[in-house]
Amino acid sequence: MSETLTIDHLGAQGDGVAVTPSGPVYVPFALPGEVVEAEVRKGRASRVKLQQAVPERAEPVCRHFADCGGCAVQHLEQEAYRAWKRDKVERALQARGIDVAVEPLVACPPQTRRRVTFTARRLGSDILLGFNAAQTHRIVVIEECPVATPGITGALDDLRDLAKAIAATPKPFHMTVTETVSGLDIAVVGAGKLGEKQRRAVVDMALSKQVSRLSADGEIIVEGNKPAVLFGGVPVAIPPAGFLQATAEAENAMAALVAGHLEGCKHVADLFAGSGTFALRLAQKARVYAAEGDAGALAALDNAARQWPSLKPVKAEKRDLFHRPLLVKELADFDGLVFDPPRAGAEFQCRQLARSTVRRIAAVSCNPGTLARDLAILVEGGYRVTSVTPIDQFLWSPHVEAVALLEKKPQRR
Repeated sequence: MSETLTIDHLGAQGDGVAVTPSGPVYVPFALPGEVVEAEVRKGRASRVKLQQAVPERAEPVCRHFADCGGCAVQHLEQEAYRAWKRDKVERALQARGIDVAVEPLVACPPQTRRRVTFTARRLGSDILLGFNAAQTHRIVVIEECPVATPGITGALDDLRDLAKAIAATPKPFHMTVTETVSGLDIAVVGAGKLGEKQRRAVVDMALSKQVSRLSADGEIIVEGNKPAVLFGGVPVAIPPAGFLQATAEAENAMAALVAGHLEGCKHVADLFAGSGTFALRLAQKARVYAAEGDAGALAALDNAARQWPSLKPVKAEKRDLFHRPLLVKELADFDGLVFDPPRAGAEFQCRQLARSTVRRIAAVSCNPGTLARDLAILVEGGYRVTSVTPIDQFLWSPHVEAVALLEKKPQRR
């Protein structure tokens, strides 16, 4: 049975939310102020028919939108979209009692996502390659993607051929494609065990299509050119499927904020350092200690630092900061620090930082909720949040990054 619903606001994942006597109803691809007719089951709407639209509704730019699950809000006008993302950060901070003006959202241009994870599946003699439909395992075969770089979308036919060649199972598998300065780096997971004949065919195909590197379940199958990215002009040979900021534009915006805040610091710590996104930039002016739990990423950082003699000394340490954070005594060595943890945040590390004498901290986060929690810990320890800048790295998705800058005045003796 259909119900008439009026959308009250956008939810955290981009669904329209209707407030009803039975509780909130989540309506996909609906906008605040719109009226829809839909079937409701367990708080979710289906078979949605738009009865009354609002001026903020925009024409989606991709033919796959609303079927492909990659984008959530292409139907929202850009000014309203940017306000929604900024508001996600602002609300998270307010919930923790952090009183700071949030800067305007740093926008993400289309066609800049340099890393994309496709789902693929062999279907008889054919291959499906695309993204999963929202909340399903159904693969939406894509012919375009206005989010990804032209280097990736222009290679869709080659990627389909490679997926077909490497598929050794009828089950779905994942193919992460990264555009690097030396070509496409393709990391396949779950495609099955390759036989020797199939492996040779895959190698020949990858070389003929000038793929920089192809790996399967962490094993390098072929590497024509070592995939490299530039961090502040320093070339880094990244490991297969290693962490990388999704767009170079967002990375540069984050790095500029971090470097500007830590300007003048002599000894800087980079925690959750990855392959050196911040460390190698900061090392142009300061000594850097870089801590990272992933051995492959850390080796890439260390090798790059050693081969770039103009950098200040960089000390790289493999360290699980969730279980072994830097303690107050260790933090006394640094006058500046940046941390960029996974979505879970850096709660235990921040409890040590709150008691430290580090003068300036830059906190980078992909989760406004855990960022706000971590900032509240630092504020309680005497730090002042000087600015928070939201960054739209994942265009038309619910995700938003943020860079928060903090400082603590030296204690008088």
